Amino acid sequence: MRKIKILGTGCARCRQMEANAKAAAKEVGIDYELEKVTDLHDIISAGVMTTPALIVDGEVKVAGKVPSIEEMKKILC
Repeated sequence: MRKIKILGTGCARCRQMEANAKAAAKEVGIDYELEKVTDLHDIISAGVMTTPALIVDGEVKVAGKVPSIEEMKKILC
């Protein structure tokens, strides 16, 4: 099971990142656990300075942009 974290304050881009991650995971058929991190202290503690950001299995994969569903599928696999 993949552990996916979306880091951001809840803005439109953060919500789009979440939607794209869910859609990509469904398309490739992976089991996942999704967590949204909105606390700025927790975001900075993760080493992220620009949001939205995506962490998969403890590794920052994307920060400061929203990957397309196709890009997200590559990241998750």
